[in-house]
Amino acid sequence: MATVADPKTSKRERKPSTAHLKFVPQERTVRDRIRSAAVDYGRTLDRSKPLSRQSLQQMAEELLQQLGLGEQYLGFTMVMISNEFWRDQVAAIDFRRRLFLLPHCLKHAEGCPADYDEFGLDCRRCGACSIADFKVKAEDLGYKVLVSEGTPIVLKIIVSGHVDAIVGVACLNVLEKALDKVLLAGIPCVAIPLLSSNCRNTSVDEDWVAEYIDLRTAPPQTKTKTYVHLMRAANQLFEPHRLEELAPRSRTRAVSQDNTSFDPLAIHESIAYDWLMQGGKRSRPFITLAAYDALRGAPGTVSEETLDISDSVCRTALAIETFHKASLVHDDIEDDDTFRYGRETLHRQYGVSTAINVGDYLIGMGYRLVSRERKQLGDSCAADICDKLAEAHLKLSEGQGAELLWRDSADKYLTPLDALKIYALKTAPAFEAALYAGVRLAGPADKYEKPLAEFSKHLGIAFQILNDFKDWEADNDNKLVAGQDVLSARPTLLFALALEGLSEPERDELLALMKPAENHRTGGEQERLQRVRALFVKAGAFDKAEKLVDKSRDRAEAIADNIEPDELRELLYYLVDTVLDGQSPEPAQPEPALIQLST
Repeated sequence: MATVADPKTSKRERKPSTAHLKFVPQERTVRDRIRSAAVDYGRTLDRSKPLSRQSLQQMAEELLQQLGLGEQYLGFTMVMISNEFWRDQVAAIDFRRRLFLLPHCLKHAEGCPADYDEFGLDCRRCGACSIADFKVKAEDLGYKVLVSEGTPIVLKIIVSGHVDAIVGVACLNVLEKALDKVLLAGIPCVAIPLLSSNCRNTSVDEDWVAEYIDLRTAPPQTKTKTYVHLMRAANQLFEPHRLEELAPRSRTRAVSQDNTSFDPLAIHESIAYDWLMQGGKRSRPFITLAAYDALRGAPGTVSEETLDISDSVCRTALAIETFHKASLVHDDIEDDDTFRYGRETLHRQYGVSTAINVGDYLIGMGYRLVSRERKQLGDSCAADICDKLAEAHLKLSEGQGAELLWRDSADKYLTPLDALKIYALKTAPAFEAALYAGVRLAGPADKYEKPLAEFSKHLGIAFQILNDFKDWEADNDNKLVAGQDVLSARPTLLFALALEGLSEPERDELLALMKPAENHRTGGEQERLQRVRALFVKAGAFDKAEKLVDKSRDRAEAIADNIEPDELRELLYYLVDTVLDGQSPEPAQPEPALIQLST
């Protein structure tokens, strides 16, 4: 729905949730009436500035009031207005550069004969439901078609550079949650809401779908700013040929596949480079590039042609990611995690000793990427960035060290304040270093250093709390198993809040449940997780944690309110919206089996 935050010189307005306002009008006449009014409303919109969720909600409220309709249609009306905002920009993009996104629930649930491929259902040889009609028409026009609800694969396709616009069909829940991050990035997108959200044999206004698929027009004069170009630039840093340009391998460019010329130095280097190129959202290098771009007037948000980023700036952004990837290697060893990016962790593949050394190698690589750019960046700039990276390295190590010492301690008592102190050191330093590096690359950073540190602290704390929620759901990217924080006895805020809110006997029980797994009977993991979850709920830990997320979000936004120039403030709002997009205040029941990866 909304895109990059609306530029403001005043404080950002805090709007209540619209979760209860997502009803699709069941009468076609009402749907047509709202859509027709949105078309007229769309003619008045300024398309030079991206929509925000808040401004879009205000527009929808105003339109419903004019129509004399109830607020239960707010979500539907927001989609209709958003469609008119993006319509001409979608229509101007070549069919071959568009993605057509369809939901599984449009197919006939009973007896669907279509097979799945890596991008979802293969409908061309079926024809048993409307999915086939839509899919075949879109493919014949040149669309890339995906029958899936998965946001990660959609965002990956966008960032990879293969797609510039989306035509989507989904229920209002999915439009708000699953596609929200894509729309925040500023992707031209139109969507047709399903007529119900029951996820089984649902229906849609098929003539609307056909109309949107066939949209075509000349490019509009006004294009909306977007972060997609910068996201792609960050992603391209890790493509093999680009990575080789920025950080050439010193040992060899290829390792013999038949092992006839075994070279351990080359193999070690290859493992490090392969790990650096693996998965991830590239959010930290994006932050560096976007902060640098923002202080230069944000030309990179206009088009790829106006994106102006030197190799020296790219190497600094690359260095931010080498530190992040090194920290993941070491964290996985210290926590003995099994999966990362959907595959075995590095120490499971090559052994603990090799993995430790690869992490150390990546840290050295990061410092070298910046220090060798002294002539291009200037001695003081390179020194300041290296100093900030060192500071972030120390803070991250402190946070991880505190967590490990608590985990291995016999005394498992933890206060919420203790947990928040650890959280402030776990993620915030990486955000701070990424933002600072981008700002410093653009010029002096003294006036930004303190507010960016505070902003990053609140953003990092909220992010870590949302990770607590996420741990109660299976994680396709990393862990694959729900409840891993409990099983590994990690000091989470949820645990600390539960201890604070339980009676003494219940507190003693929870402390006993957090002891290492060997102290519990074999095969009792699920019972243990169920009981921990029940105690968390009884203590109100999830509700309290959610309020702390809101408080941290508000504090981060309050700092952003006072940042100049507008372009940097807009970036900070965007980071709040995208980094804190988790929506899991009430955890799912833990599942014992591994989760099948979904594309």
